[in-house]
Amino acid sequence: MPETDTPVERKRLGKIVSLAIPVAALMTGLLVVRNTVEYPRTDDAEVFANFIGIAPQVEGPIVSLPVQDNAFVKQGGLLFEIDPRPYEYALHRAKSDLSTLEGQIVDETRTIASQQSAVGAAQANTSSTAANVDRAASAVEEAKANVAASKAALDRAQAELQYTTRNFNRIEPLLARQFVTVDQVDQARTDVLSRQQIVDQSRSQVALAEAQLLSAKAQYEQAKAVREQSHEQLAQSQHSVLTLEPLTAQREGKIANISTAEYNLNNCRVYAPFDTRVTNLTISQGAYAHVGQQVFTLIDTRVWWVIANFRETQLRHVKPGMHADVYVLSRPNVRYDGVVDSVGFGVQPDTTLIGSFSSTGLPDVQRSLNWVHLATRYPVRVRILAPETEPFRLSESAVVVMRPEHSGGK
Repeated sequence: MPETDTPVERKRLGKIVSLAIPVAALMTGLLVVRNTVEYPRTDDAEVFANFIGIAPQVEGPIVSLPVQDNAFVKQGGLLFEIDPRPYEYALHRAKSDLSTLEGQIVDETRTIASQQSAVGAAQANTSSTAANVDRAASAVEEAKANVAASKAALDRAQAELQYTTRNFNRIEPLLARQFVTVDQVDQARTDVLSRQQIVDQSRSQVALAEAQLLSAKAQYEQAKAVREQSHEQLAQSQHSVLTLEPLTAQREGKIANISTAEYNLNNCRVYAPFDTRVTNLTISQGAYAHVGQQVFTLIDTRVWWVIANFRETQLRHVKPGMHADVYVLSRPNVRYDGVVDSVGFGVQPDTTLIGSFSSTGLPDVQRSLNWVHLATRYPVRVRILAPETEPFRLSESAVVVMRPEHSGGK
């Protein structure tokens, strides 16, 4: 049989136990505090996602509204359709305007081609009149040469007439003395008559040549006048040639009108830009949609975050890239893996301490007690690593517990 404990031993054991319990409690408390400090948690968190207000880029009555409030719509799904008929008419009119312009350009091209042909004819006529002027100038020079030659021939004929006349006057008195024969005197008289005829003919040739010179000069002046007229006609025909620039300059505008009409027509049907959930749907088919006026809201379900507010004393243990356990109150038994995307660097100043400021666009994190100086809380964005099909709701409450960095996503 074992020996029974003596009273002294029991007393010693009681002292040890009485000392061990506070030490264990203190060590447990220190471990809890250390774990809470190094791996902070908060229940001041909400689920968050990006959302946009969908608004039409054209106006008109809504003829189709296939979505329902809070319904899930895949990317590319039809949200609503605005009556496209006015925009179809505008597109047809823009295309018709472009076709009309192209027809005008074709007609004007033909007219310009005809006018350019007239310019070519005028240029040919100008070249012909220039050649006529050259020929008339040559004719004038030739007539001048003929006048000079005729005058030279007249001078020779007159010189020969003078010679034969002197010869006749010399030998005619010698006939009475019978120093010359009658035949010689008759021959001399004949030579004088012959030379006189030649002189008369030469004078006629000179007069004719001078008349031809005057005619050639007149033709030359007429040719020059015709040439000047042809130049004027050429300049007039060149100035009358139209250009396509006033019409072709309109082409870009007509094409832009078509593009604008097509753009407006395409915007009559509004599609989901991403996987989304429709909310705040308060209209029905037949409502008139205005440009830029929000119709309903789309929640981007591709990425969900938890905005968790941590005390400033805890932020040194929270770094981007760390993993965290995320719990939403609607499913408290489901743990979601999360990754810290960013840690906030600013919040709205506390108006109870430093007075009010104008809007700064910073998150407004309210403090619950005004008579106790509480640590400021900063928002930490934790991205939830979960499929898009998870039924998260915007602004639902959540709890975030930071994980040790070495634990990763496990």
